[in-house]
Amino acid sequence: MSALKDRLRSDLVTSIKARDELRSSTIRMVLSAITNAEVAGKEARELTDDDVIGVLSTEAKKRREAATAFADAGRTELSEKETAEAAVIADYLPEQLGEAEIAELVTAAIAQTGAAGEGMRAMGKVMGVVSPQVKGRADGGVVAAEVRRQLG
Repeated sequence: MSALKDRLRSDLVTSIKARDELRSSTIRMVLSAITNAEVAGKEARELTDDDVIGVLSTEAKKRREAATAFADAGRTELSEKETAEAAVIADYLPEQLGEAEIAELVTAAIAQTGAAGEGMRAMGKVMGVVSPQVKGRADGGVVAAEVRRQLG
């Protein structure tokens, strides 16, 4: 049983009672995505907190990408809605890592894998070590950019 999923459910009830339309609709969408993840595949299963964080990260990324796309298209009202939804989802994600922390993790992973002299060919090896450490705490694109920068 996921404590995070329980927290989302109780927060949904609270937000409905408070008539917080944005928060309640966003939490409903997230809970729906969690349910879809639970029933996907051959057999239904209960998600762990780590699995729920993975779903939340994916949903937050979708909102950020949609907000950017809407902003680029000049649809500011839709962009603001997506940004607000991403902020609600971010409340349930672990504390996000800063650039310095990501750089430290990447440097350690390069040292651990011995990838220092291999250049870009070692990118997959380094990402394989860093990705589990930053799951839900950093955007994969930002991490990949730092790995590229350090591998040069």
